[in-house]
Amino acid sequence: MPLNLLKLCVGVSEIEELESWVKDCRHGRDTLDHVTRMFPKRKDEILPGGSLYWVMRGMILCRQPIAALDEVTGADGIARCRIVFKPQVIPVRPVPKRAFQGWRYLEESDSPPDLPKSAKVDGMPDKMRRDLSELGLL
Repeated sequence: MPLNLLKLCVGVSEIEELESWVKDCRHGRDTLDHVTRMFPKRKDEILPGGSLYWVMRGMILCRQPIAALDEVTGADGIARCRIVFKPQVIPVRPVPKRAFQGWRYLEESDSPPDLPKSAKVDGMPDKMRRDLSELGLL
């Protein structure tokens, strides 16, 4: 079972915003990535098969499969981690999560399950899905 990462999706409040960002970033770029300060020491457990689970407005709402973890050096000379994603955004069962800094490891057993494809088209708005999850009804 792969190890996953968990991170706040700052500035994005809905899955559709992230999907739009992914679509926009794919045009004219070689990779779809996000750079963080710290490099995971457990890289071999994350690759292959791990995902980055995104927290939006206090809820884990989706994940993106991780294609690679590369060490890069910033303009300030500090080593950083570039997380390269596969171009998929996969909705998961919403789970409340308090804010934190950086990223965290997320064991596969603690990761929320993917939503069935039919759940995305059932007409239920993300806010309603989030509210029902907070009440323990979803």
